[in-house]
Amino acid sequence: MVDLQRVDEIIDAAGAKRSSLISILQDIQAEFRYLPQPALFRVAERLELPAVDVFGVATFYRSFALEPRGRHTLTVCLGTACHVRGAPRLVDELCRRLGVDPGGTTADGEFTLETVNCLGACALGPMVVADGEYNGQVTVRDLDRIVKGCLDPKTDD
Repeated sequence: MVDLQRVDEIIDAAGAKRSSLISILQDIQAEFRYLPQPALFRVAERLELPAVDVFGVATFYRSFALEPRGRHTLTVCLGTACHVRGAPRLVDELCRRLGVDPGGTTADGEFTLETVNCLGACALGPMVVADGEYNGQVTVRDLDRIVKGCLDPKTDD
């Protein structure tokens, strides 16, 4: 069940302006880890936009998800430089370990596995981004550390 009151709070915080649509969608996704359909209809209603326009923005940008995403995101670059350095093996191994295909989310909601065509760090490939942290020259042996790093709470020294 989607908390539409929370959606309204997000819309109100942005001034309920049409020009804030993308920002509103980003905040809703941050809150729910995806863009629930009832939330998109509420945004359309509150901003006085056709629902098709709101859904169009939500589906146009790759950063928006219409299905629940994991608490943690693993992104593997499959660009040419990363590909020739073994990135497909990393994807295969993560699929095996997590039990999902690229684009999928684990049954427990912990991880979403993504692939991208380029992260812009070709000299450091293959690259795996774990919750926004870039890891370069990754090998299959590094994957346990990377996955566990997402699950272990970070402590400040």
